[in-house]
Amino acid sequence: MTSPAFGEFIGTMVLIVLGDGVVAGVLLKRSKAEASGWMVIATGWAFAVVGGVFAAIACGSKDALINPAFTLGIAIFSGDYSKFLPFAGAQLAGAFVGAVLVWVHYLPHWKETPDASAKLAVFCTGPAIRSFGANLISEIIGTFFLVFVTAAMFSKTVLKDGPAAGLGPYLAGVVVWAIGLSLGGTTGYAINPARDLGPRIAHAVLPIAGKGSSDWGYAGIPVVGPLIGASLAGLLLHVLHF
Repeated sequence: MTSPAFGEFIGTMVLIVLGDGVVAGVLLKRSKAEASGWMVIATGWAFAVVGGVFAAIACGSKDALINPAFTLGIAIFSGDYSKFLPFAGAQLAGAFVGAVLVWVHYLPHWKETPDASAKLAVFCTGPAIRSFGANLISEIIGTFFLVFVTAAMFSKTVLKDGPAAGLGPYLAGVVVWAIGLSLGGTTGYAINPARDLGPRIAHAVLPIAGKGSSDWGYAGIPVVGPLIGASLAGLLLHVLHF
């Protein structure tokens, strides 16, 4: 039972289980990984991308986009929008299920953690300094470079003399690792609407011990910013004929 949409669902679920999972390990009380820091989070998310891409391919999606913004950027580049809505729906559902699994996995730790903002940070992003204009620009820039650099890695020019196709998931993980380390300190680098919105919905509906607000006032930034950034990258790729 494989299909492109199913592959996107499973790949995004894996992305969130491993990505939100590393954040939970670092932030939740009495975790053995507690307070291990930003390098651990950024590295865990990079590996989560590798796992998610491989899982998506194995389950039927040769595109393995696992990100509605990336899906939109590629659609603008190619002119084919037929996959956008089916993939975006599958990605959002996968992100929600992945977040639920993280909640289950760390079940005893929610009660042990008094900080409601730390619990929310396991599920979704938030800004270091709340400034909607600056936060939006950060998400636009981060996602632009995610789409542009990844597309460059797989461009005809690079592939002609470049690495074997099997290295693709690892290279995608390296790009996300670089973005997390270099650009992620401002907003937590959502760079993926499903990665933020699906788990935020899970946070809102799950009976998480001692949870606070799901911060819906900020929720539009990690959705709109990545879509704009990916669209700009898709337009540039179209002009450059990658």
